[in-house]
Amino acid sequence: MNIDGIISISGKPGLFKVVSQATNRIIIEDIETNKRRPAFGTSKVISLADITIFGHAEDLNLGEVFQKIYDKEEGKASKPHNTESQELRDYFETVWEDYNDEEVKDHDIKKIFQWYNLLIKHNLLVVKSEEE
Repeated sequence: MNIDGIISISGKPGLFKVVSQATNRIIIEDIETNKRRPAFGTSKVISLADITIFGHAEDLNLGEVFQKIYDKEEGKASKPHNTESQELRDYFETVWEDYNDEEVKDHDIKKIFQWYNLLIKHNLLVVKSEEE
């Protein structure tokens, strides 16, 4: 999955698209409301493309995890993030059996499903083609 340009900002709910960059700030667009605003250098910003989920044999970046969910759900939304923690964990294991269940916490799994469903809802998950 190509999730470049999608970010999370600590302390702000939801996800954002990076619209443009300046010297000490970036212009972001809220995925839910489509409203644009600046995010300054003091904000803790993380690109979803930079997030890695721990596995026993190998780690996967978040885009690869989203691809596994996307394939399992056939491009549709998945379980809601507010599902019972153990049920989400059990379901996540059917998506990726080799994830490190000691390192990956319940809140991480909830966030994965929350973000996945948000991106699916707004048609922002782009499947990488074979050439890429």
